[in-house]
Amino acid sequence: MNQKAFQDYYPDELNYCYGCGRLNEQGLKLKSYWVAIAGLLTARQDRNLIRQRQQQIAERDREKAQAEALLNRPENRSTRDRSQFLNDLFQRKAFSWTRVFEDLERIMPARLHVVSIRPELAPDNQLAINLTVAGNSREHALALVEKMEASQRFQQTRIEQEEALTGQADTVQFNISAVYVPEAVSASNARPGGTP
Repeated sequence: MNQKAFQDYYPDELNYCYGCGRLNEQGLKLKSYWVAIAGLLTARQDRNLIRQRQQQIAERDREKAQAEALLNRPENRSTRDRSQFLNDLFQRKAFSWTRVFEDLERIMPARLHVVSIRPELAPDNQLAINLTVAGNSREHALALVEKMEASQRFQQTRIEQEEALTGQADTVQFNISAVYVPEAVSASNARPGGTP
């Protein structure tokens, strides 16, 4: 190590300590460096910050439990149910078909088309998309799945069912499920009185 240790700065009269004295022939001659001290200080600060965040999370959990207990009282159940209904309605209204089709159009291979699409709000508040596509090649459908997986808009993409079609222009049909992650709308991009 090129840098000098703390002990190297001690005057000779203080350098006979058994643990870190450089002039003590039988001593351990331990050395302390800024890097180690700085690391310890940073670790202590990080532990304090983690402890603070854990306390904040515990406080929010207590507040949430108290609010849920209040809403679950018999006299408040109708308010809770209406609130849940309205929140679900707002989430469904926020769904933009235009945006979903724009996102699909960017990744849709040639000679493959959407037969049906059905959005569902999953219990964990994620927006699940059930998509049926058809085309003249199994490879095109697999390419769509790969592009969906690589996309920032579709996650957990998987093929639910594959079906060979006969007597039609389309020779294969796939049922695909994915979690749709809409792009966040910035205030500057939003049109007044409507969706962007």
